[in-house]
Amino acid sequence: MFKLKRLSEKPVLVPDPRHEWERFAVFNCAVLYEGGLFHLFYRASNNVFKLDTPQPEERYKFVSSIGYAKSADSLNFERFDEPILTGTTAQEAWGVEDPRITRLDDTYYMLYTGFGGRSWDDIRICMVRSKDLKNWTGHEVLLDEPNKDAALLPDKVDGKYVLFHRRYPHIWIAYSDDLKIWYDHKIIMTPRPGSWDSKKIGIAGPPLKLDDGWLLIYHGVDENYVYRLGAALLDLKDPSKVLVRQQEPILEPELEWEKNGLVPNVVFSCGACEKDGVIYVYYGAADTCIGVAAVEKEKIIF
Repeated sequence: MFKLKRLSEKPVLVPDPRHEWERFAVFNCAVLYEGGLFHLFYRASNNVFKLDTPQPEERYKFVSSIGYAKSADSLNFERFDEPILTGTTAQEAWGVEDPRITRLDDTYYMLYTGFGGRSWDDIRICMVRSKDLKNWTGHEVLLDEPNKDAALLPDKVDGKYVLFHRRYPHIWIAYSDDLKIWYDHKIIMTPRPGSWDSKKIGIAGPPLKLDDGWLLIYHGVDENYVYRLGAALLDLKDPSKVLVRQQEPILEPELEWEKNGLVPNVVFSCGACEKDGVIYVYYGAADTCIGVAAVEKEKIIF
């Protein structure tokens, strides 16, 4: 069993009231470590969430964008004044949410949730792509069904793209030859009754390759709507096979800013990266700000 250790008792990124698009929340972020820098792609919101109405209402509208920040030391970030990605289609009328980024060959693929706002189920897995992490094109709907929590595996399997997604409340896997038609959908992990991940689960970000398998970090939600992070190990050649699933969470809300915010009692990650044998996991806290925790690869024992 292993746990993540926080690298700071304070958030590494907080809302910026100077920028309308990120004045209320910055959270749920993808991360890459390249060129000596941590590249953070985070969800930002311009308004307080009101999720208890039967349908989304224009008077309570909140719009999500994707911001970008970079750091040389993992803790101190410099961010852009403008979002790097905003909604451009009807499916993204209420914004783009929860980015997860995978590099395959020379292309970066960002999967995210497009929220159309026509109902609370008006969510679709969408994708853009980039060669330089700055210019993103595409805005494609990847799966035309209510779905979220999706990412691509960083390797192909038997020449096929591999997609992880969440048809409520389970984690699913699917395959594609062309990133357009997805087939062989299969449940690979389910919630565990009576446990910390009893209500629903979803991947935290693209799995990370270890010597003995793919490290899959995921979020789990209990009956009290507390969000925690857990870990599983997938087979290297067949990532639909779960070799081991840790019983206890690797991170849970403990600090004041993780327990209190726009949505209390939440730690939620969309990505992790590796630097010098250390895995860094960036996470949204209480849907309001961003923290970071880490673990040495040699200490990841299932």
